[in-house]
Amino acid sequence: MIITDIISLDRTQCAVECHSKKRILEIISEIAVKQNPDLDQVEVLNALVNREKMGSTGIGNGIAIPHGRINGIENIMAVILTSEHGIDFDAIDNQQVDIFFALLVPDNAASTHLESLSAIARKLSNKDIVKAIRNAENKNQIVAALA
Repeated sequence: MIITDIISLDRTQCAVECHSKKRILEIISEIAVKQNPDLDQVEVLNALVNREKMGSTGIGNGIAIPHGRINGIENIMAVILTSEHGIDFDAIDNQQVDIFFALLVPDNAASTHLESLSAIARKLSNKDIVKAIRNAENKNQIVAALA
């Protein structure tokens, strides 16, 4: 999987003002629906929240990869946000999260889902990429760091 195939400037935001896990998931679902009006915002939010109930998607180092399977989409899509302040996200290292790489996957794409998560985790394990994302002043710089 090539990450640039699933990311978009329209689904990327920099320095979002947010203070809670629930609100950041709401913002992710709002962005996803704004860019794909055929999606149901409640369904997207529920998919993300339900996945978090199984265990936090906070992978450590201030990064979370919230994800969910969505009925009615044909292709994987990503929503990428950085937050102005770190958010308590129940990450595995108990650190606050400020980089969110959300992944919405077609409901019937289980193997693609896992491959995508793995590719994103590998990309975000690169300290230079994470530093560039954290230092980004706009969404163009976030997308460029991931390219």
